[in-house]
Amino acid sequence: MTMRQPIVSVLGHVDHGKTSLLDYIRGTTVITREAGAITQHIGATEVPLEHVNKVCAKLLGNKSFNVPGLLFIDTPGHHSFTTLRARGGSLADIAILVIDINEGLKPQTLESINILRHFKTPFIIALNKIDLINGWVTHPSSPFVLSEKVQTEEAQEALGEKLYNVVGRLSMEGLSSERYDRIENFTKNIALVPISAKNGEGVPDLLLVLVGLAQRFLEESLKTAEGPGKGTILEVKEERGLGQTIDVILYDGELRQGDTIALGTKGQPLITKVKAILKPKALDEIRDPRDKFDRMREISAAAGVKLLCQSLEGVVAGAPLRAIKGDRGAVLKEIAEETKINIEIVDNGLMIKADALGSLEALAFECKRADIPIRKYEIGEISKRDIIEVSAYNDPLHKVVLGFNVNLLPDAKEALHTSQSKVLVNEVVYGLIEDYQRWVEDEKRKAEAEKRSLVAFPGKIKILPDCVFRASKPAIVGVRVLAGRIRNGQRLISSEGKEIGRIRSIHTGEDVLKEAIAGQEIAVAVEGATVGRQMDVEDVLYVDILESEIKDLQDHDLNLDEKETLEQLMDIKRRQDPFWGM
Repeated sequence: MTMRQPIVSVLGHVDHGKTSLLDYIRGTTVITREAGAITQHIGATEVPLEHVNKVCAKLLGNKSFNVPGLLFIDTPGHHSFTTLRARGGSLADIAILVIDINEGLKPQTLESINILRHFKTPFIIALNKIDLINGWVTHPSSPFVLSEKVQTEEAQEALGEKLYNVVGRLSMEGLSSERYDRIENFTKNIALVPISAKNGEGVPDLLLVLVGLAQRFLEESLKTAEGPGKGTILEVKEERGLGQTIDVILYDGELRQGDTIALGTKGQPLITKVKAILKPKALDEIRDPRDKFDRMREISAAAGVKLLCQSLEGVVAGAPLRAIKGDRGAVLKEIAEETKINIEIVDNGLMIKADALGSLEALAFECKRADIPIRKYEIGEISKRDIIEVSAYNDPLHKVVLGFNVNLLPDAKEALHTSQSKVLVNEVVYGLIEDYQRWVEDEKRKAEAEKRSLVAFPGKIKILPDCVFRASKPAIVGVRVLAGRIRNGQRLISSEGKEIGRIRSIHTGEDVLKEAIAGQEIAVAVEGATVGRQMDVEDVLYVDILESEIKDLQDHDLNLDEKETLEQLMDIKRRQDPFWGM
């Protein structure tokens, strides 16, 4: 039995410094080459023990470690952590949760914590951006415990205040935490390590805690024997000069060039052969290497590698990989079980699509939390068939495809022009949920406005003095809308219930209006009325509403003035018919 390197996943809120931290550890600048400086793809980096020892030299003393190093996984967001599955649980042995010490816990931080709890993954917290604390004097690459001792009293107090704000917030989530150098029992407290990913301050402390905890508490789970390789597919992508490849984390056993392997797909597992194994150099990044990959004849866990295979048709990110030795049927059954997606669907819901198994499940999880029903789910790009399918859904608010980390195919874009369907795509799960919720609110507002336009709403006007522009045929008078709204074509009655006439047009200056609302002063042309007979200056007139429209009005959200005007109108009507509107 040998000890493999622990797999370390890095999580945290957008822009709190996940990739910047790994860039410092590696000595790379991956973050500057990412779109919008936000991680787009899952990455993997091997950090050998020699490098850890070098970085931590000032803290090591006589300490020594058995673990061969660390294998870091950098994810685009907390959702990707769910893609990294192994043995039905998390691929990661331990995780670093990066929190901006100045901003504290954010929505993605809390979601990351929930996911780490769900997978029962141990984690430590890197409190990043200490260099931005008032009065803090930076000591690049220095251990935090040494740097903190030479800070001013004011800077130390500022750090303490921010640190214990985080401690308090974590406590509200039921988590006990403390600064790592003050912890006596690491099984009862989550270690907080203040760092600056920008200049490396505190990074030696972070690596030391990480390796120390891995060796002390994970030694048994890190033991690996010779045997068929087991892995998880990080990404399926087209590489120039190589064709289609898969980035894989091998977390158990061994894999050799020429091995027959089984891979998870959208359907039945695929059986293929390994044509080549390409491994990035130590401290290099699998998704964005500085140097050429090393071509390996065989590898042992744990390792991040790129594989070329005879066929990769239908293979999906997040799916398992198994080297086949012996009972092929048992391997295929295991893969089928691991790629099974458990998402609750209903008859009346929308469609969701994502780029990988885990991200599809993460999107479904967030939909459920937001009470968004799902009718269908799939992995892959959004197609014309998807647009046609959702356009046949009954509920207008469910004629929707939510796409996470996927593109709209050209034929789907064309189909959208002639469809009533809606497509929303986003690279952040919670962003996609918020986009949909905003769209639903907008659609409801539009529907309500349309409904209102078809209903004769309560309205009350007063004829203004010195504003009679024409006495009759039609009478044109200046009025103030006291409550509700008036529209063209509506009939008016007096406060005694007498018919006055019909609104022919509404004007303000040179402009013709379709309607006027409470507070406006406008000119109205009233057909069938003569000033001095049916109506006069200072008269208060009401919009005449049919009895059959009363029930429709009660389904609308009337404001207080509208409700009061409706009650006044009903009082007027009931003088002649006591049961009017009941």
